[in-house]
Amino acid sequence: MPRYALKIEYNGFKFYGWQKQKELPTIQGELIKALKKIDATCVTISGAGRTDAGVHATGQVAHLDTVKYWDPERLSEAINFHLKPLPIAVLKAVLVDENWNSRFDAINREYVFRIIYRRAPVTFEKELVWQIKHKLDINLLREAASYLVGTHDFTTFRSSICQAKSPIKTVNSVDILEIKIPHGVEYHFTFKARSYLHNQIRSFVGTLEKVGAGSWQPLDIKYALEKRSRSESGPVCPPHGLYLSKVTYPSDLFCL
Repeated sequence: MPRYALKIEYNGFKFYGWQKQKELPTIQGELIKALKKIDATCVTISGAGRTDAGVHATGQVAHLDTVKYWDPERLSEAINFHLKPLPIAVLKAVLVDENWNSRFDAINREYVFRIIYRRAPVTFEKELVWQIKHKLDINLLREAASYLVGTHDFTTFRSSICQAKSPIKTVNSVDILEIKIPHGVEYHFTFKARSYLHNQIRSFVGTLEKVGAGSWQPLDIKYALEKRSRSESGPVCPPHGLYLSKVTYPSDLFCL
């Protein structure tokens, strides 16, 4: 059976995450419904990242098998037709080896978290960012984030329901940008790692926000990490500022 890789974007605000659930709208569930309309034998589609409820994607990658061969562009167009009017879109489809796996072949996953500081309520991007009412100190943020880079036991920033076998992960980089916008400031947090623990990024951002606001000092991040206790973490921030932005493979799969 031919296998295809898909690059997908979606607004996850009204969905209960990626993974299919009974009687609840999810990204995977809606994609399966669309796929069955063009190929009744399609029973599943596997994603590179199981994004949580409310989390978005601009670069999710998934794979699926079909009975017949499709022109990749026509396949993506057919899926998109049957997804309307949902805020889910296949950006590109690529024919891959039958053993290729979107999850296990990935070597890096990049997530972006967006925070907006603005006194007036956000309107157009209400579902897409975490709005705060105070400025953050970019230098303190960057200093604090440096303690999260590298291989560590991230128990402090791990959800109590995390199913990962080990709390040890390697964070390759954390980059933070401060962007001036009309009437405020936007902060972009970009995280790169091969894999993550459940709620790890949202725990990172919720804790870093405390540093940027002056409630914590940068060294408090280091101490919290070393204590390996969930009680030492800052709050888990809202999901709707988080995006799965890019999944990287050994070869440049989508040539983008």
